[in-house]
Amino acid sequence: MSKQIGVLHVGVTVVAAAAFVASWSSGFLIAAIATVDVSPLTLLVWRFLPLAGVLLAVVMLTGSARGLTRVELRRQSLIGLFAQFGYCASVYAAIAAGVATGTTALIDAVQPLVVAMLVGPLLGVKVRGAQWAGLIIGALGVLLVVHSQLGDSDAHPAAYLLLGVAMACLIVGTFVQRRSAARTSTLVTLAIHVGVTAIALVVIAAVTGTLVPPPSPSFWLAAGFASAFPTLAAYGLYWWLLHRVGITALNALLFLVAPATAVAGAAILGEQLTTISFLGFVLCGTGVGMALASEARALRRDAAPHSARMDRRVGVRR
Repeated sequence: MSKQIGVLHVGVTVVAAAAFVASWSSGFLIAAIATVDVSPLTLLVWRFLPLAGVLLAVVMLTGSARGLTRVELRRQSLIGLFAQFGYCASVYAAIAAGVATGTTALIDAVQPLVVAMLVGPLLGVKVRGAQWAGLIIGALGVLLVVHSQLGDSDAHPAAYLLLGVAMACLIVGTFVQRRSAARTSTLVTLAIHVGVTAIALVVIAAVTGTLVPPPSPSFWLAAGFASAFPTLAAYGLYWWLLHRVGITALNALLFLVAPATAVAGAAILGEQLTTISFLGFVLCGTGVGMALASEARALRRDAAPHSARMDRRVGVRR
């Protein structure tokens, strides 16, 4: 029975990881398609505002927020401002400025290496040699994917600075969340993050005159997709996987975002995809596999002494 439970546990995690990569990648594509004739700020407002109302209603009806302290509310609000508002606003601005979707996903290539360098001093988490090797191989793969797309970009060089801002925001939000002793449910976490992001976006859009949405069915279709997939699904799975597989393994999964985005960008937007791109895909997959395999071996080693102790205790009782 325990073996079947273990297999089920792994299966659920694999499915969740695949869904995370697909839904996270979709955010880059939706932004590229929907911001051609519309301000990215307008799309962001109507991506978050309706969803904030829905999540707040669900939380109130289910009573999921019972026991939520003011301290945790403030902490989660801060995380939301960094991980959703800061990240999404910077990404949308970069794509609207002409940065290719696969290149925009560069932030998801550099981030795992930055996180790996910081988890030791900030969280006391040891990054193993095999994980370092996987992270470096994965990063090289993503850089190849990004390099293959640079020729198609007509963005101003300053637009690439927005990618650094987006990466920094997501890293800060991730570390604050990981350092939090309290563990709010994924539903409550999402409701707070989406709510504070919606408030910030509405204020800025009202000041800049970009609040009113266009009377276009395609705009509302894009806003609906953006709410459902890169917001609700991707961020929900991000925080769920953060607790399920750990920060290093989760960030290794981000290496798959750039290849997935590049393939979809080539198919849907006609962006360049070359032999170098496919070589990058192979390196990305290899790096992720090494990092996740190392994490799985470590979990088994950590579980073995605990299982042995439990067996001894059962034997004593008998």
